[in-house]
Amino acid sequence: MPKNNHIPKIHITKTAIEKMQHPSKDKGQVLYRDTTLRGFGVRVSATSKVFFVEGQVNRTTRRVSLGRADVFSPEVARKKALTILGEMADGHDPHKARQVELAQKMTLVAAFDAFFLAKPNLAACTVEGYKRTLRRYLPDWKNTPVSEISRQMVLLRHRKISEKFGPITANNSFRHFRSVFNFTAASFDEFPQNPAVILTQARAWHREVRRRRLISIQDLPLWWATIMAENEDARDICVTGIFTGLRKSEILRLEWEHVDLIAKTLHLPTTKNGDPLDLPLSEVLVAMLAGRREKAGQSPWVFPSGRTGNHIVEVKSFISRIVEVSEIDFSMHDLRRTFVTIAESLDISSYVLKRLLNHRSDADVTAGYIVLNAERLRGPADRIAARILELVNAETRQEKREANSP
Repeated sequence: MPKNNHIPKIHITKTAIEKMQHPSKDKGQVLYRDTTLRGFGVRVSATSKVFFVEGQVNRTTRRVSLGRADVFSPEVARKKALTILGEMADGHDPHKARQVELAQKMTLVAAFDAFFLAKPNLAACTVEGYKRTLRRYLPDWKNTPVSEISRQMVLLRHRKISEKFGPITANNSFRHFRSVFNFTAASFDEFPQNPAVILTQARAWHREVRRRRLISIQDLPLWWATIMAENEDARDICVTGIFTGLRKSEILRLEWEHVDLIAKTLHLPTTKNGDPLDLPLSEVLVAMLAGRREKAGQSPWVFPSGRTGNHIVEVKSFISRIVEVSEIDFSMHDLRRTFVTIAESLDISSYVLKRLLNHRSDADVTAGYIVLNAERLRGPADRIAARILELVNAETRQEKREANSP
């Protein structure tokens, strides 16, 4: 594009526009300024000719496109330019007005899409959680402009979700909504207050008590015997859970390319907090994974689904079977709690525990100086594995009762 002091000046007419030559793509664009209306002009690129108007608002230059020259006549464009120049002279910023217009039109589904686009490193399970909120709990809001969602709408919907799906689901849904709304508001200069604030003001957020359920030491032998009688997938998923403390989604998404049976390590490139994780594999897991590898075929997944060709995604059915047979209620996350509880009983360093669980220590300056790679974690991981094996192979409660009966 020519420098400003070399921008061509011409009386803009239909004939003059037709004579303007399109520059080549590597030359960018050429601006032609009108000799009679200051600030009015035509921007010519390799493929188009567009009217523009340029002026200053509070000492800041603003350039606004008025429309294509093959659609509007110079006379119509000149009138639009005069109107906008008058508004600029009165201090009205056309860019700000355009931002307000865009903000007013931004629908909730568009806001969610923009949120995902701006955060490409979100964990897949996090993205799916947000999408589920929109798809299942806020479907009738999808095409509603975000700026039109009121505090009363939020309060009523939070109450409705609570009654139908439970308080935790209601809280999570509006945490997702709040995050997307805040992101959208940050993208525009003028935006209404986040309506989710009403949940704080009205003290409507449900109190959440952290679950403390785990498999007790007394129940571990029976639980272990029950999973050993299950099919290979159910058994191996449970074994992986209690010997690593990994989250369910991390276990189900394990890929063979991230399992090194020679080095006896496991690499998770993506985790819930976004940090990669390298863990040592105990001998129990090495033996189990080696057996699965021999039968894996061409599937990239450690736990492939025989029906979809993807990885297994549903574990409720086999957990229900195990619970019914053993009468020991548990979830995959309970295995994570069981793992860390056993680890803590061995007086393993809190820094090591946090790394094994992939919990961040951002507030701890000392933690930032400690490098805990897979080999540094191997000793503690082996101690935990040995203790788990010791516990699961102990006598069950029933065996003890039978041994003590006369």
